[in-house]
Order: sequence, then structure tokens, then C-alpha cells
Amino acid sequence: MPFSSLITATIETVLNRLIQDDPMLVRQAARLKGQSVQIHLKELDQTLTFVFSQQVDVLNGYEGQPDCFLSLKLSVLPQLKEQANITRLIKADELVLEGDMRLAQNFSVLLTECQPDPEEWLSRLTGDVVAHSVVRGAKDLGHFFQAELIRHQSHLGQVITEEWRIAPGPLEVADFCDQVDDLHSQLARLEARIQHVSRNIDNQVADKQ
Repeated sequence: MPFSSLITATIETVLNRLIQDDPMLVRQAARLKGQSVQIHLKELDQTLTFVFSQQVDVLNGYEGQPDCFLSLKLSVLPQLKEQANITRLIKADELVLEGDMRLAQNFSVLLTECQPDPEEWLSRLTGDVVAHSVVRGAKDLGHFFQAELIRHQSHLGQVITEEWRIAPGPLEVADFCDQVDDLHSQLARLEARIQHVSRNIDNQVADKQ
């Protein structure tokens, strides 16, 4: 099986399973029945066609004329739910849309809300208790790695400022600013004294004349 066919088969299987598991998604998919949406994904330079009937068929080759054609980056797809965004994206050359705009919006809503629930799927294989424990453990592990990343970033900042002396620390910056202010004040006072002495000399010369 070609790799592109494997991708479409996987997308089709997962998408149909997600829709079947959620009555709300079933109703949303029913609104698209009898229609087709073709998407050109810029990141992959790949074109997929979604044909809606009793289920969703995902094709990498489609000879018919789709009801709606979209060319975009995958990150743009959720923004199509709002008509104002569609107009803005087209003007910004981030979206090419041909065909039914309303269909594009409904398609965006369906795909955006097709969010898999790992715990629900895992529970079918292991049971609710084990699935909950595994998912909870995965979340805790993710939080741990996130906290470690933040800690290491903070440590690196301290190393750069305190040990490697590549960048000045906050106290050093503040002290430097204070020194600059003091120097500025000293120069101002010196300038005032020079002007005062200069005026005295001028007055003395005038008196002698």
C-alpha cells in the first residue's frame, strides 16, 4: 500500500471513529452528507478529498468536481469557523477558497471538534481504572518535564549572568545606571562652575578696562 494511501486510510478510520463516538459530531457530519470538500495542505503539498455519505471517505485521488476547494496551511483550518476570518485570510493570501463558503465553515467546525479522548479509547482495551491511571500518569509526566524545562532555563540564565559573565545581572545593570547618573550630575556641576568662573573673569577684565 503506497504511503499516501496509508495516510488517507488512517485519517479516514480515525475520523469516522471519532464521529461515531460523539452524537453531536454525528449530527454535524449529517449536515455535510452528499457533499465533498477538497483540501490542499501547503505544508505537505498534498491534496485530500473528504466525501460525506453514510460515513466520511478520505481520498488522495478524486476526479470529480468538489463542492468546496481549500488551499491552506493546516493551522489555518480552525479559523474558517468564522466568516470574517475567511475574508481576512483570503486577503492575506493565506487561503484559497473556491465553492461553498458555508460548507467550508461547517467542515472546519467538524474537524476542529473531532478531538480524540485518549482515556476513552484506552479504556476499551484496559478498563476505566487502568486507562485513568495511565492518562493521569502521562499528564503528570508532562507537567514534570515542563517544570524541569523551566528550571533548566532559569539555571542557564543564572550561569550566563553569574558564572560565565556573558550578560550583566539586574543588580549590575542598576549599579551601572546609577554610576551614569552620578557622572552626569558631576559633569553638570563642573559645567556650571566653569561658566561661573568664566563670568567672573569676564567681569574682572571689564572692570580693568
